[in-house]
Amino acid sequence: MNDVFAVAPDFRIVSGGQTGADQAGLDWAIVHGITEGGWCPRGRRSEDGPIDPAYRLIETPSRSYLERTEWNVRDSDATAIFTLDQDLSGGSLRTAGFAARLGRPWIHLRPGVHPRYLARFLMSHSVKTLNVAGKRESSQPGIYLFVMNFLDEALTADSTEQASNS
Repeated sequence: MNDVFAVAPDFRIVSGGQTGADQAGLDWAIVHGITEGGWCPRGRRSEDGPIDPAYRLIETPSRSYLERTEWNVRDSDATAIFTLDQDLSGGSLRTAGFAARLGRPWIHLRPGVHPRYLARFLMSHSVKTLNVAGKRESSQPGIYLFVMNFLDEALTADSTEQASNS
């Protein structure tokens, strides 16, 4: 099976805009010319103040992080949850719960997991809209950089066809 997921023109990344994993997913998309968006809490609420308006996020009616989390899972083909821990906890665990309840595939990505697993996951589920979720930077310093590097290794934005196995 292929080890690189070549991003198609209609591929899109969404997230809730929180610091850390969420913003890394959005920033990676912007850097690579990929459509980004998603739901964020009313008031563009995040741990370090209002979310930058440069991110094309739509505010939910509530200020609740859980509402935006559920809506991003609901409106995606699949969810990638990034942490620096072996086990899910807090909002990351809730994200996995929403995915399970809504029948959406999800994958937990962390140090020690090879990026090819994300590529294979995206191909096997024919993902066009990926929800990038996970830990915030204050609870796991370095998660932003981890997500950016992981996405760089797992995805290519310069091709519209899936790479063949060499």
